[in-house]
Amino acid sequence: MAPMPADPTSTPSPAPADAPWTTRRLLHWTTQHFEARDIDSPRVCAEMLLGHVLGVERLRLYMEPDRPAAVEERQAFRALVTRAAAHEPVDYLVGRAPFFGLELEVGPDVLIPRPSTETLVEFVLQDARSRGLQDLALADLCTGSGAVAVALTRHLSAAQTVATDLSEAALAVAARNAAQAGVADRVAFRHGDLYEPLEDQRFDYLLANPPYIRDTEWADVAANVRDYEPVSALRSGVDGLDHLRPLIARAADHLKPGGVALFEHAASHEAEVLALAHQAGFAHAHVLRDHERLPRVLVLSGEPPAGA
Repeated sequence: MAPMPADPTSTPSPAPADAPWTTRRLLHWTTQHFEARDIDSPRVCAEMLLGHVLGVERLRLYMEPDRPAAVEERQAFRALVTRAAAHEPVDYLVGRAPFFGLELEVGPDVLIPRPSTETLVEFVLQDARSRGLQDLALADLCTGSGAVAVALTRHLSAAQTVATDLSEAALAVAARNAAQAGVADRVAFRHGDLYEPLEDQRFDYLLANPPYIRDTEWADVAANVRDYEPVSALRSGVDGLDHLRPLIARAADHLKPGGVALFEHAASHEAEVLALAHQAGFAHAHVLRDHERLPRVLVLSGEPPAGA
């Protein structure tokens, strides 16, 4: 196949050569362009970029499919398409990412939140409601964009949350996300490594989505992640447990009676994290599966989880 030109406004398409570059035509061409370059979810990426350039929601694109794009709109779109085709994350290009019904600010200082991390939020909401818990104290370590902290605080109206991160730049992004979601008055952002900013506080729920990629697996990580997302939020030593090991070992020191700790981990870490939980003396430990049915979140408690 001949390489596609970088400019979708000058390339052949199913439409006549002199046809206007409408929303429909731009989406069609760009989807094919991304498919040829093995971009994940090519149609969604095309919609996100065009919606961003035109300043409309993705659904709006289908309400006006024959709207012709202005020259400056095509130029802006072309620049973004070129970057996305080189595997730069589309979420960074548009500056936003969805998470649990929210639209969060994202950029190179924070990881792009993934659907698998919503497993943490879903468990806490269900567990808190099943136990009738109200005035909750939450802690979200390695908060990054603040996705988990913001989503939980927004859905638990009486919750007070502490969110920590070693990156001050990430905390600035998280604080803006909390303000945008209307929960800035109930989330305290603290700078520091893992448990250090918590001092001697204890919490009803202790959560973290820490780095967990093994050094030996780094070369196999997708280019759009490896080359663009913050390495410090991804890699965690030879076995991928440099962060999970101390998180699990010291979790009991920061849990209230009946408190629960939840830590995201690699699917390949299931046996290791359960062994670490046993070593740490937790009476109850199990692993939740994410939306892809992969073992993804370690749950630790001194009591059987609600509904077990």
